[in-house]
Amino acid sequence: MSAKKLIIVSGLSGSGKSVTLHTLEDLGYYCIDNLPLFLLKELVTRLEEIIDNAFAKTAVSIDARNQLQRLSGLPELLELLCSGPFEYHLLYLEAETETLIKRFSETRRKHPLTTPDRPLAEAIELERRLLAPILNDPHLRIDTTHTNVHQLRDLVREHLRDDTPHEVPILLQTFGFKHGVPQDVDFVFDVRCLPNPHWQPELRPLTGLDPAVARFLEGSPEVDEMHSDLARFFDRWIPCFETDGRSYLTVAIGCTGGQHRSVYIAEQLKRHFETRGRQVMVRHRELP
Repeated sequence: MSAKKLIIVSGLSGSGKSVTLHTLEDLGYYCIDNLPLFLLKELVTRLEEIIDNAFAKTAVSIDARNQLQRLSGLPELLELLCSGPFEYHLLYLEAETETLIKRFSETRRKHPLTTPDRPLAEAIELERRLLAPILNDPHLRIDTTHTNVHQLRDLVREHLRDDTPHEVPILLQTFGFKHGVPQDVDFVFDVRCLPNPHWQPELRPLTGLDPAVARFLEGSPEVDEMHSDLARFFDRWIPCFETDGRSYLTVAIGCTGGQHRSVYIAEQLKRHFETRGRQVMVRHRELP
């Protein structure tokens, strides 16, 4: 059994800790933001006892809102806690003061250490001093002054990648255009140009899941070409989405009523993806 993984994410406010946690969450980590340091030992003890794979990879964000005396003991605490069943990494993020001031100005968020008597620039420098003990041995120190969100995500993924290939789950959702196009999807494909079983009286009450409808559609060259073209498109481009770190891919396929053609095409694509070992789900919105 491989060792459990624990990642400590720390650094200056506004340097990208939230982006890093979201990236780790996409990589399958159970993420905890702003954990009080005095709870870290108890958390690790609990994680050692849990067999559930959902906690095999855990990430914790720790920032300057912890008390100074607790932060100064963090490196020793990590060595003590992670010398056993845990493989741990310490990620520290920082940026130049001018950049941090600009980011807080643009987002209009309050720095956690600002007070009526402590302006932003002084709060940032105080935070640097408070977090200095953590810099004894960071496994990865990232200066995000000139790094955008996408570059930061790539840096984190590159540092933490393992030998397990990342495969994006696929959701195929069928729908009827007359009932509205679904929201929050990555692709929408219109198959209304294909022969419509609706105009065959005996097929009208059936769906694309029924053999009779399948036989009707299989007899049309356009249907086979549509399926083949879509399969080739996704075979070509899904690996690019996986390289980009996409967490999931939602594909909407629509026909007029969402009952025949879109259902059939989605089921054919599902079989195609399954033969390639991909994780795929199908939801037919208009079917009971």
